[in-house]
Amino acid sequence: MTKKTKNKRKFKQKLTNKYRLVVLNEDTFEEKLTFKLNRLNVFIFGSLFSMLLIVGTIFLIAFTPLKEYIPGYSSTKLKKEATQLVYKVDSLEQVLEVNNVYIQKVKELLTGKVSEVLFDKDSVLQTIQFDKDSVNLDPSDIDLEFRQEVESADRYSIFNEATKKAEIVFFAPVVGTLTDGYNPKTKHFAVDIAVEMGTPVKSVADGTVIFAQWTADTGHVIIVEHSGGFISIYKHNTALHKEQGDLVKSGEVIASAGNTGELSTGPHLHFELWNEGYPVNPVNYIDFE
Repeated sequence: MTKKTKNKRKFKQKLTNKYRLVVLNEDTFEEKLTFKLNRLNVFIFGSLFSMLLIVGTIFLIAFTPLKEYIPGYSSTKLKKEATQLVYKVDSLEQVLEVNNVYIQKVKELLTGKVSEVLFDKDSVLQTIQFDKDSVNLDPSDIDLEFRQEVESADRYSIFNEATKKAEIVFFAPVVGTLTDGYNPKTKHFAVDIAVEMGTPVKSVADGTVIFAQWTADTGHVIIVEHSGGFISIYKHNTALHKEQGDLVKSGEVIASAGNTGELSTGPHLHFELWNEGYPVNPVNYIDFE
């Protein structure tokens, strides 16, 4: 028992004995670094370092592309290509099956193997016959309510925008900053583009000038009619360069932007676009920036 106790004390003492690790300059023997260590600390730090190294290695292998270089792991690129090939094969199989059915039917038609379908005309006509006096033509309550709602609705509401596709490409009348957008709720059926005084205003498409006059509220106004039922309106101009009845080309200067009219708050262009009598949002057709 005494020997075992002494051995344990010696082992514990060996673990806790302090040592000094000194880093010296080889030429001057000057001490650069000094570490106080013992075997227990070295064992603990070595174990922690080994664990961190193992965890880091596992992380690199499991969550980075480095695992593709280890035998047994497949590449992500190969997986994607394999998946795409599976989809293509499935599509080709379906196409092949449809072609086989088509070829089989054509073959039967050409070889005269198509069976003749017989049916009784009188029985068919008898099936679709009905007694017109037994049909109830009186509208239901839901139908009457729907009819009243449709009849009371405004057929030509200005809040309904034209929805048909335009077969015309529009040119931006000016390039600037949009200060106010299209808003049917406030009855602002236009976009306001802030520009410098005298900026050339261009026609958005080929057309005919149908109005070019001065108004008290909106100053110099010019309206151009285009193909496809479109009408473009340009307000608050400082000057007009076209008259009523003139033909204009897409991108041709028709006016100069300004600040005229009682409703104007600064140099800008008030631009409206209408189609078949309905206002439309110009931003959906033209890029103003």
